Amino acid sequence: MGVLIVIPLAVVTVVLGAAHWYLWKRLVRDVSAPGSRYRTVGAVALGVLPVLAVFSFTGREMGVPFDVQRVTAWPGYHWMIALLYLLLTLGAAELVRPLVLRVLRRRARGRAVEEPEPVSEPVPVAAGVAATDEAPGGSTGGSTAGAKDPAESAAGEGGAAGERAGGEGDEGGKGDGGAEAEGAKGRREGKAPDDPAELSRRLLVSRAAAVTAGVVAAGALGYGSWAARNLRTKHVAVPLAKLPRAAHGYRVAVVSDIHLGPLMGRSHCQRVVDTINRAQPDLITVVGDMVDAEVADLRTAVAPLAQLSARDGAYFVTGNHEYFVEGTAEWLDHVRELGLRPLENARDELPHFDLAGVNDLAGEGTEGGGPDFDAALGDRDPRRASILMSHQPVTIHDAVDHGVDLQLSGHTHGGQVWPITYLAALANPTLAGLERYGDTQLYVTRGAGAWGPPVRIGADPDVTIITLESGQS
Repeated sequence: MGVLIVIPLAVVTVVLGAAHWYLWKRLVRDVSAPGSRYRTVGAVALGVLPVLAVFSFTGREMGVPFDVQRVTAWPGYHWMIALLYLLLTLGAAELVRPLVLRVLRRRARGRAVEEPEPVSEPVPVAAGVAATDEAPGGSTGGSTAGAKDPAESAAGEGGAAGERAGGEGDEGGKGDGGAEAEGAKGRREGKAPDDPAELSRRLLVSRAAAVTAGVVAAGALGYGSWAARNLRTKHVAVPLAKLPRAAHGYRVAVVSDIHLGPLMGRSHCQRVVDTINRAQPDLITVVGDMVDAEVADLRTAVAPLAQLSARDGAYFVTGNHEYFVEGTAEWLDHVRELGLRPLENARDELPHFDLAGVNDLAGEGTEGGGPDFDAALGDRDPRRASILMSHQPVTIHDAVDHGVDLQLSGHTHGGQVWPITYLAALANPTLAGLERYGDTQLYVTRGAGAWGPPVRIGADPDVTIITLESGQS
């Protein structure tokens, strides 16, 4: 077990270390002067924030008191989202940076061509005076053997000026072809470009990239934090061939992944309960991942669940996070005290259909055990419509094998944060919404809460009201 913990932590440390070194380079070193206050503050922040992030995710396992977790989790969790979008934006900027620098260099060369150096007026020579004639003042041709012809002098001066201009051009034109190679060589040797204009261009591009990354990260955090608390109600119609006509229009509330914990507490739970009760469903199904801490820590936070109201009651099945805390059995007992009925690999025969529930896959090897489809569905009447509560969508194939008509799942959060949505889609048969697998339909809710950072981007939280439609005439 120790090795299994050390290896992931070592990998996380290396990855986070590399990511923060890159951020220091692009957001601090490249945009500030050595010894500046900004550089000092930036270095300290980029040293502390990753520690808080790791601490937030591992605090419970380390035995950190819950009240301390509530303090450290906010900056730690939110920094992970900021880190993601800073890296994405700066990565895109790396692709654009060479092009922008090239455009700026061309503009600088264009301005240099439009402003040529002034040309000096030629010295007038008196008509009829030969170069070998005596110069005014009585000098003879012989005595002027070392003197220069004015044309030669002008040519010489022009050549020297040209050489000087050429030298200055080679020295200052780091953006030109040959000089670029020289600049590149200097950079490979660890030397900064000597041309102040080139330094100015690079500083401008670096600061523009840093500001853009900061704006994108701040905007993503602001929007995602708002979206995570803007709980939506979705309405989905699901036809069931075996559902009796009398049950046509039956309403099932589906909620999953509430994730009550250090950052999402009683107010969040109350928001979920109020959303469900306003819809006035006939049945309420809570499909796992309700909590991220122990009963003693969340007793007040979960209290609003006792207000849930539906004609045929409220049901609960475990998710993987119910097995990440100590005392899973204690949570199941407390859920009963709140008025919810846990379905632990069990089934209830409701008036119009069978409602079954299985433990989450994470329960395998625990006292309560993992999912047992035979226990929940094995001896039921196949002529009755059946609905299965199972936290993870990957169990859909077991549901198909047991003739389930509709499986209700969560777990995916719809990906929670773009572009992680693409990874979540690869790991699950259905990321969100309603899909059919043979004769079995699978509905996956995006969940009402958030794991880790309370941020949602591209995957809004929801409570779903499923309206069952009878397939019988």
